[in-house]
Amino acid sequence: MIKRFFIIMFLTIFLVSCNEKPPVEFDGENAYVYANSQVEFGPRTPGSDAHQKTIELITEELESFAWTVEIQSEEVNGYLIQNIIGKYPTTTAEPWIIIGAHYDSRFYANNDANIINQVQPVLGANDGASGVAVLLELARVLPPNLNKQIWFVFFDAEDQGNIDGWDWILGSRSFVKTLKDKPDAVVILDMIGDKDLNVYYERNSDVDLQKEIWDIAANIGYGEFFIPEFKHSILDDHIPFIENDITAIDIIDFDYTYWHTSQDTIDKLSPESLEIIGKTIYHWLLVP
Repeated sequence: MIKRFFIIMFLTIFLVSCNEKPPVEFDGENAYVYANSQVEFGPRTPGSDAHQKTIELITEELESFAWTVEIQSEEVNGYLIQNIIGKYPTTTAEPWIIIGAHYDSRFYANNDANIINQVQPVLGANDGASGVAVLLELARVLPPNLNKQIWFVFFDAEDQGNIDGWDWILGSRSFVKTLKDKPDAVVILDMIGDKDLNVYYERNSDVDLQKEIWDIAANIGYGEFFIPEFKHSILDDHIPFIENDITAIDIIDFDYTYWHTSQDTIDKLSPESLEIIGKTIYHWLLVP
């Protein structure tokens, strides 16, 4: 009887292990589809129909992956700011990590060479849609048993500075004011989908956290894309966190010819670049 019991136990364990699903891989092509879906809505300028459709897309996708979704809103200068907070199924563990990207696109393509286009809104395939796309694909593939508290925050109204009645990084400033405690680390993803990907250290960002993530990129074969040298100082959604003594970095490729022009379109994006960024963050989140 005892021998039979152990045989049954062995067979049960064997069958369970055989049916165990392999880890889901981050797929740059899937991320590209997420980016294209946003671009197909049109410019996601605050208050527009495309902006609202993007809120719905992000919310529906996160909920389909069993993430909890909240909208943090505030009226700023007469405009409604809406930040979307996605919370990973394990929400009480430590460390607490926030990864963010802005989902709005700019009202005016003021850097366009064609003066007529300068008063047109920006499609924002790279400047907006790329970061959101990586976060949505990460939400799909992250295993459900990470012992970490992870929030994905999709910031509104990041990209409207130097426009009457607006300013830069309004969404992240609004969000940081609501924090009752300090997260252990914040990573912002912005403009990370272009075909010629080169991500340098950003001068306002936390040096140790940058090195940690850049080292992981190098270890998984992406060292040529993550260059451990300082190049730019960027006003981005990491700044409100840094101003409040929260460890934060900005992962951004600011050497992008089509920034704030009418040419920031989906054909400028690379699934490979989205995958490089996504897999690097994925492996960083998996570190115990």
